Amino acid sequence: MSKELFLEIGTEEIPAGFLPKAMADMEAIVTKELENARLAFGEVKTFATPRRLALVVKGLPTVQPDAEITALGPARNIAFGPDGTPSKAAEGFARGQGVDVASLTLVSTEKGEYVAAVRKESGRPVPDLLAEILSRLVGGIPFRKSMRWADLDVRFARPIHWIVALFDGVVVPFAFGSVQSGNVSRGHRFMANQPFPVRDFAHYLDECERHFVIPDPERRKETIRREIHRVAKTAGGHLLPDEGLLDEVTYLVEYPSVVHGTFSPDFLKVPREVLITSMRSHQRYFSIVDDAGKLMPGFITINNTLTEDPSVVVKGNERVLRARLSDARFFFEEDQKVKLETRVESLKNVVYQQKLGTSYEKMERFRALAEGLADLLNPAVKAKTARAAFLCKADLVSGMVGEFPEVQGIMGREYALLQGEDAEVAAAIAEHYLPTQAGGDLPASDIGAFVSIADKLDTICGCFGVGLIPTGSADPYALRRSALGIINIILDRGCRLSLEGEIGKALELLSAKLTRPAAEVMADVLEFFRGRFVNLMADRYPADAVDAAIAAGFDDLVDAEARIGALAAFKGRPDFDSLAVAFKRVCNIVKEGVDQPVAAALFQEPAEGALFAAFQQVRADVEARTAAGDYLAALTGIAALKGAVDDFFDKVMVMAEDERVRTNRLALLTGVARLFGGVADFAKIAA
Repeated sequence: MSKELFLEIGTEEIPAGFLPKAMADMEAIVTKELENARLAFGEVKTFATPRRLALVVKGLPTVQPDAEITALGPARNIAFGPDGTPSKAAEGFARGQGVDVASLTLVSTEKGEYVAAVRKESGRPVPDLLAEILSRLVGGIPFRKSMRWADLDVRFARPIHWIVALFDGVVVPFAFGSVQSGNVSRGHRFMANQPFPVRDFAHYLDECERHFVIPDPERRKETIRREIHRVAKTAGGHLLPDEGLLDEVTYLVEYPSVVHGTFSPDFLKVPREVLITSMRSHQRYFSIVDDAGKLMPGFITINNTLTEDPSVVVKGNERVLRARLSDARFFFEEDQKVKLETRVESLKNVVYQQKLGTSYEKMERFRALAEGLADLLNPAVKAKTARAAFLCKADLVSGMVGEFPEVQGIMGREYALLQGEDAEVAAAIAEHYLPTQAGGDLPASDIGAFVSIADKLDTICGCFGVGLIPTGSADPYALRRSALGIINIILDRGCRLSLEGEIGKALELLSAKLTRPAAEVMADVLEFFRGRFVNLMADRYPADAVDAAIAAGFDDLVDAEARIGALAAFKGRPDFDSLAVAFKRVCNIVKEGVDQPVAAALFQEPAEGALFAAFQQVRADVEARTAAGDYLAALTGIAALKGAVDDFFDKVMVMAEDERVRTNRLALLTGVARLFGGVADFAKIAA
């Protein structure tokens, strides 16, 4: 009969950002442990609040199944002498496996015959296994930061105060540090800070509810979502959606309680983004908007306790927010006394990076890059692009951004508008920071896009140029995000440009700062972009189509995606596998290719002439469609060669003894290969 495993780790408050990953890690670890222990199991669910991590596993057996384990030893010729006598190697292997040397058997493998020991392992009681598994599980949860406490030689996100571990209602005994597992949990820290016994998972949920704890984060989240929408409606408005904040506050509370407060309408003179940022980032408050989407003078906050007098809580939150908004209003008013253009000069005193100079120097570099992009892609906006690039970092030295760094760019836009700058220039000042996260909004204008690409490209090339290259665990300058941002902007706006060319311009502007050879930096930066582009495309298209198309070049990212998309669509043909086999065969034979005209006079087999005629018939159309970027049509045209290619390989010996004939045949195949080589490298297609 199947049984249930329940584990709860009770702690001091764990940071909200740690909990979702900890839940996923717990599930992954226990799944792997149970599989390694040969234990069948059913559903695995994890739960988390600031003070506890928990999991339940259904459908476990009471006894581990027996197993027959085969261990490979040395090769037969090493294990036995010519007369079949076991060698010392065989004897040592048998001894290590706990079997008699006479019981060794022979097993055939791809590498030949090897001796093997087959031993039976009796299953152990599952509670004994779980004691070992849970001890490893608790100590194996990886946190971004962990800590030691007291004089214990264990680490966890925060000190552990209790552990509940039950299998079929019986305690699974193990210790972590000074804490021994048991069957006693605790309630809410403030509303029911007392122990309660646990019989099983269902009983645990009931008791938690009685002790003001909701262990399931999804249930807490939906409770909060429902209540904040209700309160916003009661206040006469609508909730300003903020899934990120909702996720965060879900893991800040064990028993959510929603509170509505207000602030003076006078503060609405401050830019909306500043008010929202102040409420969200500093206080974890949700904002309320009216039917037109205009910010209302109110907020919603989530408490971790129920209060007898909510007005006290409301007044406390309003008092704290009033102080924050008063600061914001002060900085907003003071900042307007200085022109953005004047602030640009102050960037000369701001060190961007020690080896890369000041923020002013950086601005001059990416302004030149942005102007070049405008020249290439939309000359009509060149002047506005230059102006936006010149002003876009000026708000970094404003009082508002100094106090609220999250509104950089946004304040530059607001101050630019207030000071009479062109609206498109002002919008680009804010847009040039986009995207700020994976899947985030992209610049809506060419001006913002050009400045964004230029700024990010200067950052990437500069960091690579002085050796600040991301590692597997560290990317302090967010270069991966910048590269993905550039790629997504280019694809979104269809910017036809040479990536290598733009990197070259950036490196030329950085020449005085580089501490590494420019050619070496160029190669590294291109490979860095290639990796990001491959990963992005692999999320949208088959991996082999991505690899094959990129092998034919990715300098023009828009063109590369078009080739990937065409190849992915072409793969949907029912005859694609046979086509791929034929074209891969061509690629594998010609390799680097032969650069000489095909001489029909050297043909010795009709199949040679037939392939040459078919090639000539489709070449002009295929090349024209390839040049026009109609890659699916080009591939369809190339597919017409399949019959002639197959017949050629069936009837023609490519590597003829006569060097002239051999070279001529390779030249013919080279022409065919290069016809589809402009779209993709078919050698990389899985078939």
